[in-house]
Amino acid sequence: MKLTSMKTLVCSAAFAVLVSGSAMAADKAVSSVINNAGDSVGTIALTQGPEGVLLDVDLKDMPPGAHGFHIHSIGDCSDHDAFKEAAGHISDDDDQHGLLNPDGPEAGDLPNIIVPENGVLKVQFYAHDLEIHPEDGDDVDEETLLDSDGSAFMIHEGPDDHKTQPIGGAGARIACGVIEAP
Repeated sequence: MKLTSMKTLVCSAAFAVLVSGSAMAADKAVSSVINNAGDSVGTIALTQGPEGVLLDVDLKDMPPGAHGFHIHSIGDCSDHDAFKEAAGHISDDDDQHGLLNPDGPEAGDLPNIIVPENGVLKVQFYAHDLEIHPEDGDDVDEETLLDSDGSAFMIHEGPDDHKTQPIGGAGARIACGVIEAP
């Protein structure tokens, strides 16, 4: 093989690795979770799957017990005393809150997290029908996490009953994490 052909082959292989690495980065996102004091309490890593998103939840210093866990429609946790800037759950206007609601669930409804006595939680969820970025040719909709105003994870002080409107009776917002590209 000639030297120029070898250089072309090496450059082509390097370009292919660079392009595939960029595609892999588009399939991932991360969320740094803070509490009401603005202190870091962990991370949530997101990986795009074929029909939804895998969530790797890694939290610490959380109050023990069951907590409502949702995805909110705006990626803003700046008002950490109440996290109201994150707005409500990501949702189609026709859907009601609750995994057990016959008129639900909303796209942002997730199962409760149950934190053990030591305050540390590591768990995986698969959130169906969500996408980190729109696929080529797809419109951005309520199920797209990194749309123009982003999205945020929200953890509530109590459990979600998966039926009651609008948040399943889960109470105050105690932790929030903006979803961001890595």
